[in-house]
Amino acid sequence: MLETERLILRNWRPEDRRPFAAMNADPTVMDFPGPLGRRESDAEIDDFLRRWRVDGYCFAAIERREDGAFLGMAGIARCDMDLPFCPCVEIGWRLARAHWGRGYATEAARGWLDHGFATLGLDEIVAFTDPGNRRSLAVMERLGMRRDTGRDFEHPALPAGHALRPHVLYSARRDGGAAG
Repeated sequence: MLETERLILRNWRPEDRRPFAAMNADPTVMDFPGPLGRRESDAEIDDFLRRWRVDGYCFAAIERREDGAFLGMAGIARCDMDLPFCPCVEIGWRLARAHWGRGYATEAARGWLDHGFATLGLDEIVAFTDPGNRRSLAVMERLGMRRDTGRDFEHPALPAGHALRPHVLYSARRDGGAAG
């Protein structure tokens, strides 16, 4: 699929299901919407595979080139949720905690941004998270994404008053111009 200096960003294989489920069961990794069981984790991979067939892109497995280790997932995906800025294409990443702090998320996301703009011809790619997710915010900023305060929102998947309901939106544009 895509390759970076240290990573292979590829479609899902049956052997990815176990480590993906283990990662998704970690409440530190999955603070939103919360840890997933094996069935929900497998359903997420099934949805990614379906979206690959329909759209030609989606979230992909991250494999370390050096040893073939499964690190997590990253990619771009069409987002059709009931949000004021949708439809859009979002970029996202999720790594097993053992692989945090090594620049893998930024490297994978940069590969996907480049692919989205140069190969797919997308005009804008967005990312969003709760404002307390400092690690993801740092990745967005390292990627050169800009916060678009006019498109911050309350995530409809969480009830009013939930601490993680407020979300911030960051944007990158192919032309490098301002968001929104």
